[in-house]
Amino acid sequence: MALPNILTYSRIAAVPLVVGCMYVQSIMGGPLWLRWVALAIFIAAGVTDILDGYFARMYDQQSAFGRMLDPIADKLLVASCLLMLAADGIIHGWTLWAAIIILCREILVSGLREYLAGLRVSIPVTKLAKWKTTVQLVAIGFLIAGEAGEAILPATTLIGIGLLWISAIVTLYTGWDYFRAGLRHLIEDDK
Repeated sequence: MALPNILTYSRIAAVPLVVGCMYVQSIMGGPLWLRWVALAIFIAAGVTDILDGYFARMYDQQSAFGRMLDPIADKLLVASCLLMLAADGIIHGWTLWAAIIILCREILVSGLREYLAGLRVSIPVTKLAKWKTTVQLVAIGFLIAGEAGEAILPATTLIGIGLLWISAIVTLYTGWDYFRAGLRHLIEDDK
């Protein structure tokens, strides 16, 4: 029940709230202000991603459980939002490929990390991967705002789609980087 883990739990709890607001607004024809509520919850969840690591280091509350739970919370938030954005048509056509790249990379890296953990090998998160996550979250934020955001910034959705493609391209690189780093251990384990 350390503060960093509580922040991570709150990020997981935010997932159904964000998705629920988006679902009611877009699929059930609810009011547009629900997009702002979804965005506010999403931003708060994103801030907890920054704060949980910060507090874990500051208060020396790093734990194996927290290291395991934090990326799961991130992936749940990103994957559920991408799926909901696809369901409501914000992400469609060629842009679906950006979402597929992001989701496939997350699954690949998670599987690789789980396998390597069994070998007691850890692959640290790179600065580029952290930037990728930041761009991804900003892109999803713009896309959640969607039509509601267009009233304030007419290119809201277009900016979100552009940032999603940028994060997908960086995702390919960081996914390959993790795979290459882990490949050495995979080969050594097969010998």
